[in-house]
Amino acid sequence: MTRKLWVLNGVLVVAVVYAGVEFRNRWRATRAREAALLAVKVKAAPAPPFLPLPVAPPVTAANYAQIALRTLFDPSRNPNVVVEVPPPPPPPVMPPLPLCYGVMNLGDGAGPAALLAENQKSAHQYLHAGDRIGQFKLVDVNTDEIVLEWNGQQIHKALNDLATAQDDQRQAPAQAQAEDTPPPKPAVKAGPGEDTGRGFKVCSMADGLAEGTQMDGYQKKVYPTPFGPACRWEPVQ
Repeated sequence: MTRKLWVLNGVLVVAVVYAGVEFRNRWRATRAREAALLAVKVKAAPAPPFLPLPVAPPVTAANYAQIALRTLFDPSRNPNVVVEVPPPPPPPVMPPLPLCYGVMNLGDGAGPAALLAENQKSAHQYLHAGDRIGQFKLVDVNTDEIVLEWNGQQIHKALNDLATAQDDQRQAPAQAQAEDTPPPKPAVKAGPGEDTGRGFKVCSMADGLAEGTQMDGYQKKVYPTPFGPACRWEPVQ
């Protein structure tokens, strides 16, 4: 048993010595290879020729205008938005002037008044300055002219001009009257009309109501005028 151990120990010693010699030989070979590589001198390559950089042009805003015009954040790629302005509406057309049948002053403190009608088929209205007839407002009236207001502008008309307009509306070709069916007369509102601002409301003699009729707290009063009877609605006392 002891002999076998000595033999085994001898084998191990020989293996260790062989391994140490082999390691030393490889280490020396590696050192020699490194020394040979370090001893080799590499010839340096010549440096490339030096070329100066091109001179950059000056920065101007005009060179970058296309970048602003073609921005990707705008679907149209154009910052100049075209605003389409709708055409202005056509100016309103002034209707025909009312007809004037005369001017009077009854001395009731309200000043002169005019007997007006919107057209030949409308009822007569006894109006003072400030009253309205159709689209017109009576601004002033005297024995020479009448002043109307429409759409913010004042129209000065002589009484003779309104009388001429009244005659023109009365004239119609006889043939046209025979061929055309006369239109029905416009219905007249029965009862108090617009407030005149002087304590009574507008009244029409063609409303079919008798004098003294009471409606909506007003009573129909009929009074004579140089152009025939006229009426107005006064508050019931």
